[in-house]
Formats: sequence, structure tokens, C-alpha cells
Amino acid sequence: MSAAFASPKFPILAKCPSGLEQVLASELEALGAEEIEPQLRAVAFRGDRRMLYAANYHCRTALRILLPFSRFTIATESDLYTQVKAIRWEEYFSASDTFAIDSTLLNSVYTHSHYASQRTKDAIADRFRDRTGKRPSVNIEDPDFRINLHMSRNEVTLSFDSSGTSLHRRGYHVANAEAPLSEVLAAGMVLLSGWDGQTNFIDPMCGSGTLLTEAAMIAMNLPAGYFRESFGFMKWKDFSKELWEDILNEALDNQQDIECIIRGSDISAKNLEAAAANLKAARLHKDVELEVMSFQKVVPPPPPGVVITNPPYGEKIRVEDINALYKELGNAFKRNFSGYRAWVISSDQQALKLIGLKPGKKFTLFNGPLECRYAGYDLYEGSRREFLTSNLPGRTNP
Repeated sequence: MSAAFASPKFPILAKCPSGLEQVLASELEALGAEEIEPQLRAVAFRGDRRMLYAANYHCRTALRILLPFSRFTIATESDLYTQVKAIRWEEYFSASDTFAIDSTLLNSVYTHSHYASQRTKDAIADRFRDRTGKRPSVNIEDPDFRINLHMSRNEVTLSFDSSGTSLHRRGYHVANAEAPLSEVLAAGMVLLSGWDGQTNFIDPMCGSGTLLTEAAMIAMNLPAGYFRESFGFMKWKDFSKELWEDILNEALDNQQDIECIIRGSDISAKNLEAAAANLKAARLHKDVELEVMSFQKVVPPPPPGVVITNPPYGEKIRVEDINALYKELGNAFKRNFSGYRAWVISSDQQALKLIGLKPGKKFTLFNGPLECRYAGYDLYEGSRREFLTSNLPGRTNP
């Protein structure tokens, strides 16, 4: 990949779910990335090879880390084949390697991403055939090289996918419950809440435990990619094992013990079995408490703390009375979680209003294809006016 690393600092693009762009930008800033520019479902930045590796390993809200290496303009469909074939692909990989193309089209001369991918594949394979007499094979599931094609109108950008499989595949998820959260979305929810790993963390409808696992990893300062066995950049010609091991060792030195209580519950014993299996795969089963219990009966440890949960929306999990469920959830918050901050994600905005609390913050996120609201509530005794007055700067509570 030497041609792509033509300078010490080069452009990199991190892909993420909609709504998490600013969170990812903050993660990249903490890693030392430069010229950070949030975009739609992505964050552009500059960095060196170490930054490319570290972004893959550490970023909790990134889906893929792309390395753009070729940009050009096309006027007709045939131009794509011609321009792609002109690239010196043999400098990046050989005919014995496998590859795959992922295409994204925005108002382009091509109307079908599959066809654009096919023409790109043909151009690459034909170049190898003309020069070596051999054609590299396509492997959609686990290629040696994954290439990203982005076409906006007539502007084409080709990037190498340094991640390989999507970064939401952490490596610890071995069991599912109903309607599981993506690991990237769960991490984004925890980070958006402002929780810093120092206070209690409760999920009273924890399902397969994704929120709990991501929270525990944050509290321990465990990198998002800690349990992954491989990344795409490891198959590149100039992969530096020494640099990679240095990143791993530095992360190991920065790990810390969990000092707070992290607790999850669910009314389904089967769901908790899945949560226990995932936590054990992440070697966090001794750091997270699990109990079979309905959310109405959950009594958390004394505040401060945060409660974050992903209740049924009535989409993937059918509920007899979704409105009653959300009313009961709001009552449970007010009755049992005084002093906590509560966060709820849901695609059912009408049901969300039935929680009966005014959100202090609200974000738009996507759980798969479902547009959701992620709402945060301050939980306190008495009226909101009394709470705000008692927390004014300089005010000393009796």
C-alpha cells in the first residue's frame, strides 16, 4: 500500500451511523487526528499510518476506516471502466489475492450499485489478466482487499477499506436476544449520555447485554477492537507488525479496573443467558451484575449514576400495550431512580412522550433502518423548578 502512504500525513475517512458524527469526531480528536471534518455519516481527517491503525483499534463509533487513494471524474458509464483499469492495481495486491467492491451511488450516471461494482471488478481483473495472464478472484465475504467505490454525480472516489469486516463486529458477540442493538450504536448511546465510567450504570431491559458490555469496556478503557482477530490493513503489503504491537502495548498500559457498579436486568431468563454469554466472551462477566427481574421492580444502588435502556418499540418485539409499557417505565424512573440520569431510545415517538418526563437532551439516531429518538431525563424528587433552583451555581443546599 506504499503508493497510498505517499506522505507522512494523508487523508482518511471514518464511516459511522447517522447521528454519531460528532461523537466519532471527538474520539478521533482524542487520538490525535488532524484536520477533523464531520460529514454525513462520516468524519474526514488526516493522520499517519499509526493513526490509521489506532482509529481501527480504538474508535467505538466507527463502522469502517477508509483510505482514499484515487479520485476522478466520469461523463459516461464506460468512463468508469477505463479510469479504473488505468490504475496500477498490481502495486497494491497480486493476482493471487482476493478482492471485493462495495459501492455507494449518489445521483450518478450509474443507477445500480451492483452494476457499478461489477464494472469496477471487471476493470481490475482485466488489468491483471492483460499484465500477468491471471485474474484475481472475488470473495465477497472475506476478501484479502476490500475496495470502496463512492460515486457522487460524476465524481468517483476509490478507497481501500482498512477495517476489513465492519468494526461493529467486536468479536465478543456470541449470543443474541430479541432485537439486539449494534455494538457501534450502543457505544454511541453510552458516549452521548456523558457517562464517564465513574458512576453506576444500569440497564433494566438489557436483552443480550450490548449496552452493558460497551459500558464495561469504556469503564475499563478497553479498546473497541480488543477482541477482534484481524483488520483489513494487516493484509496490506507494507503492514508494520512492530507499529501494530506498539499500539497494542500502549493500550494495555492504559487499561484500568472498573470501580463503579454496572448492572443489567431483564424479565427474560433467556435474554440474560445471552447477555451472560457475551460478557463471558468479553471476559467482563465478573465486572457486570445480572439479574432476572422486570424493570418495574429494579431498585438501583444509591446515586449518582445513569440508566440507559432500549425498550421494545413495537417493531421487532411485539408488545400487547406499548403505551402502558412506556408509562410504567416513566413511573419506574420517577419512583426508583431519583438522582440518576435516564436515557431511552425508541422509534415510537408517541410512546416516548408517555414516559411523562421532559427530556433535557434529545438526539436522532438510527437503529438499523428505524429512525429513533434518544432522550435524556434528569430524575429528581419534587418539581423541576425546585431541582433547577437547588442546582444553581453558588447555591448551597441545606
